[in-house]
Amino acid sequence: MAVRISPRAGVVIVLASFLGLVAFFWPFVVAPGTFGSNYAPPLIFGVLLVLVLCVVVSEIAEGGVDSKALAMLGVLSAVNAALRPLGAGTAGIETVFFLLVLAGRVYGPGFGFTLGCTSLFASALITGGVGPWMPYQMFGCAFVGMLAGLLPRASGRGEVLMLAVYGSLSGYLFGYLLNLSFWPFSVDPGSSLAYLPGLPFTEQWQRYLAFDVATSLGWDTGRAVTNFVCVLLAGPAVLAVFRRAARKARFQAPVRFSPSPPPAPELPENGEIRPR
Repeated sequence: MAVRISPRAGVVIVLASFLGLVAFFWPFVVAPGTFGSNYAPPLIFGVLLVLVLCVVVSEIAEGGVDSKALAMLGVLSAVNAALRPLGAGTAGIETVFFLLVLAGRVYGPGFGFTLGCTSLFASALITGGVGPWMPYQMFGCAFVGMLAGLLPRASGRGEVLMLAVYGSLSGYLFGYLLNLSFWPFSVDPGSSLAYLPGLPFTEQWQRYLAFDVATSLGWDTGRAVTNFVCVLLAGPAVLAVFRRAARKARFQAPVRFSPSPPPAPELPENGEIRPR
């Protein structure tokens, strides 16, 4: 882990992750219409997610990430924002995740969490994809980057293969989470795939699994294959570049100030030494 965060920032990330999971799984927690409108829960959770993300980013930037790591975060966010439009919208091919997985692996879960948020935010501003779905996309990518930093230790080809498999699984995970945010409103209530408040959890879960398979499995498969291939092909080179940059930058290296040497005495013309 090249970038370490403070314990307080780690606690904030854990709490934010918990709130993010609640926001995604709200159909199993809050029934539509509870807040007076069927569309109120995702909007409320979307606003809460934006506020939480602001707190997380400010907390990490305040004491958990130094200026060099923030510069790296800005560069990678810009690169990811530029990469996303190259593949999004074509058979599920998305080129934003493989870089997020590799960066989270090298720089740690806190960095990966923040990079997922900033990458999607920047790309949304570039592509005009700002809407109530944006906080959920940001949190989905944040989970992908964070979990990449929590993977077990490995090296060589084994590490690249592990990251490729994880990248493939994260493609399905991202689609699975994003579908939860709009599932209750996207299907006719009379359909066997629709969300029906009051059903037992197991039956509700089966309905959602059937909805996910029927609507987005093909798209998620394109994303998973793209992640697997990109990590497998570009992973060794990108990992080497990231780790070389981390060694040269020496993120969070301790700063030591040595006392300045005393001034040299002046030597007058008569040869007598007089201190300054």
